[in-house]
Amino acid sequence: MTDGAAFPPGPGPAPHPGPAPHPEAVPARQDHDDLVREFFDAATAADEEAAVALVHRALEAGLPPERVLLDVIAPAQARVGEEWAAARLSVAREHAASAVSDRAIAALSVHPAARAAPRRGRVTMACVDGEWHALPARLVAETLRLRGWRVDFLGAHVPPQHLVQYLHATGPDAVALSCSIPTRLPAAHAAITACRAVGVPVLAGGPGFGADGRYARLLGADAWAASATDAADRLERDWPPPVRPADGKAGHLAGREYVRVAEARSRLVAEALEALREELPGTRSCTSRQWESTAEDLAHIVDFLAASLYVDDERLFTDFVAWTAAVLSARGLPTASLAAGLRLLEGLLRGLPRARRTVGAGLAAVGGSG
Repeated sequence: MTDGAAFPPGPGPAPHPGPAPHPEAVPARQDHDDLVREFFDAATAADEEAAVALVHRALEAGLPPERVLLDVIAPAQARVGEEWAAARLSVAREHAASAVSDRAIAALSVHPAARAAPRRGRVTMACVDGEWHALPARLVAETLRLRGWRVDFLGAHVPPQHLVQYLHATGPDAVALSCSIPTRLPAAHAAITACRAVGVPVLAGGPGFGADGRYARLLGADAWAASATDAADRLERDWPPPVRPADGKAGHLAGREYVRVAEARSRLVAEALEALREELPGTRSCTSRQWESTAEDLAHIVDFLAASLYVDDERLFTDFVAWTAAVLSARGLPTASLAAGLRLLEGLLRGLPRARRTVGAGLAAVGGSG
């Protein structure tokens, strides 16, 4: 479910073009690009008034609301993520820009040009437990609303038990489930299983499910959408999907090695930090904040390792390691510390051959093997 950045972060397939509006009602492509740049400038300056004014101006000029969402706000937000990864935006400025984007979406939703009476069914839109990237899901929810669906947007971090309680109370036609980060795949699996158990089909989306939706299918989702427009098209065209049996390939999910790594997360991080102090004496002069950042990085590595073991796909881990190396390089930091951390983690995974093999693949991805 990503149109440009409808579900950041992470790469995804080419966006679905969506329905073509009347050419006389839409500014030229160059005008679209100008709007994206202008919105990006307003968002990164935390100028909510300018961003909302731009949205109103685009709507009043005849740009359809769906295209304002997916051709202006979404790509501008994608650029915010890219600028953060390249260390040209701080975390605080990225958060401020995202808040401006959220307010702009809210302003669009109440504009007269975006009024859309419900004429289809009801959809519950939620982020999986532990998933805090709510803005992408909000873009999808608003797209569905514009297409005539009644959408209950539950926002970020929705535990499965709360989601199921809501389904029992409201009886929707579908759940649209967003997962932006692969470390939340075990939580996504729990949510999908719970929804299907009460008879509500699940449409999954977001980079966390893999660029081609491979993990959505593995975890039992009824369908996967590559973009916000793709999600809307799927619901309009072929919903509900035919009932299908559970994927027989899912028998390894939550297997022994995943459980052991997940349960040992805190210990692995602590032992890797201690070993890092011994192997790289220069690190002993690091500040407490630097050590906190290192601990956070190691925790992310362990989380991605656990998720990779959960779905039995080394690519999930190696892609994350390669992305981390690129971010470190963009910030002028040595990738040797990443390789050192991976080697130390590999040594701590005694009796876990799959986990060791996966970490070894990560080392090879950053040129640290051997």
